[in-house]
Formats: sequence, structure tokens, C-alpha cells
Amino acid sequence: MASSTTNNPALDLDSDTPENPGHELAQFASGCFWGSELRFQRVVGVIKTEVGYSQGHVHDPNYRLVCSGTTNHSEVVRVQFDPQVCPYSDLLSVFWSRHDPTTLNRQGGDVGTQYRSGIYYYNEEQDCLAKKSKEAKQKEFKDKRVVTEILPAKRFYRAEEYHQQYLEKGGGNGNKQSAQKGCNDPIKCYG
Repeated sequence: MASSTTNNPALDLDSDTPENPGHELAQFASGCFWGSELRFQRVVGVIKTEVGYSQGHVHDPNYRLVCSGTTNHSEVVRVQFDPQVCPYSDLLSVFWSRHDPTTLNRQGGDVGTQYRSGIYYYNEEQDCLAKKSKEAKQKEFKDKRVVTEILPAKRFYRAEEYHQQYLEKGGGNGNKQSAQKGCNDPIKCYG
């Protein structure tokens, strides 16, 4: 991570780079990051996923602090992908399919600003595609407003290790779920 360009590193843009120069990064917030991460893990062309916190104002947050509602961070999945195999538009389709983008600061029983809907982009092309996809999604909802925010990706703070690939590792009850590419098994989210 480069040095801070503001007085608060949490407000800086995410300057991390993919491990391979031909790959890209993307950040998505769609409620609890466990189920979202597993869905992205299954996408052909996704090289790596990490869950963490972004878009907040507190440097080096942790899960307990984010859940307190005082940091303004979102729970996000950061995806490293090969755009030659998996176009960004495919990731947007996965994002929209994983949650209700019309509920503000909640997904199901999970309530709080950390569960808001957001697309956090790394370049102008991602910004443009995200906005077009939101416009298309809004047409599907006649009487509801899509509340998904689309903003530049701020610094990514990797969540605690036990959150990484949580459902693939068995979650809270030891029932491992497949992260195999192309898997369409239902995703069961449990703590």
C-alpha cells in the first residue's frame, strides 16, 4: 500500500495491485461477505477472493468495530480476476444476483451500514459498466429504488483470517460448501 494521500489512510483509494499485471481487482458489497465470497469463488476466471472492510473512515478496523456501526465501512469481497476469461460485466451479474439492491443498509436479517449494497470500482471502465448495470437493474424494479452506491474503491482492509473462505472451510457448524469453479449448489449462510 502506498503512503497516505490524505490525513486518514482509510479515505485513500485502494492502491493494491493484482498479483498478475493482466488481472484486475474489483470490490463488491452485498450484505454479509461470507455468502458473497463463496459465489465469487465459484466463477471461472476469478483468481482470488478476500473479504474485508472498505469505504469507511477508521484506519485498520476489525469486525467488532465495523459491526458497531461507527466506522461506515462496508463488508466487501475483493475479487482478483482475469478479464480475458471473466469480463467485469460477468462479475456485475453475480453481484446483482446475490442480494436485494433495494434495501438500504440491510440484507435479510443482517442490518447495519456494513451490509449496504455497493460497487467500488478501480478504473473508469468499471465505473461506466457499473452505472450501466445499475440503470438496467433499476428498470426491473418498477416501484422500488435501487440503493446500490457506486464509488471509487477506497483502501481495502483484509478481514480477520477466520472470515476468509468461511463457508468453504465449513462456517460455524463444519458443513463445508464447494468453491469449485462452476458449482451451482445452493449457498447456505450460517455463522
